[in-house]
Amino acid sequence: MPRQQFERQCRPIRYSLKTPPDPPFLPQRIVSGGQTGVDRAGLEAAIAYRIQHGGWCPKGRLSEDGSIPSRYELVEMETAEYPPRTEQNVIDSDATLILYEQAVKGGTQLTHRLTRRWQKPCLCVQLEIASPVEIRRWLDQVRPNTLNIAGPRESNYPGIGERALAFLLEAFAAKS
Repeated sequence: MPRQQFERQCRPIRYSLKTPPDPPFLPQRIVSGGQTGVDRAGLEAAIAYRIQHGGWCPKGRLSEDGSIPSRYELVEMETAEYPPRTEQNVIDSDATLILYEQAVKGGTQLTHRLTRRWQKPCLCVQLEIASPVEIRRWLDQVRPNTLNIAGPRESNYPGIGERALAFLLEAFAAKS
């Protein structure tokens, strides 16, 4: 093949010295207690992103709307009380993300206290004023293999499950 014809067919490849950015960090597993509201939003986000999910729930899969649906891969505690499952989910996680509106109180406040007791990283995010990018940056920095997601139940803040799910889906997709 003549040189000119060869040069027309074989153009040099230009290599970039820049390495492509790392994809956004996502935990390998998401856990929650399975209660309505933020807990289920965390599980739904895990399912949407094909992340393993689970966690501990009260005996009988107890929740405010009856029984926690079987689609959520939760393990029942020996007691129907909520605090033991809350603590076990904190213990079994590398970090906890708390999503809330207005104020941290009740079971959500207990979760926050337990993260301090067990010296686990915790980010509290007020949905009305925060940006999903805050979660993205925190996840990229902390890089928890197992992330506990907690917050208020649906009856205390109607619609919080949907709002939290939309927030999580955006946060998991966001670039920092």
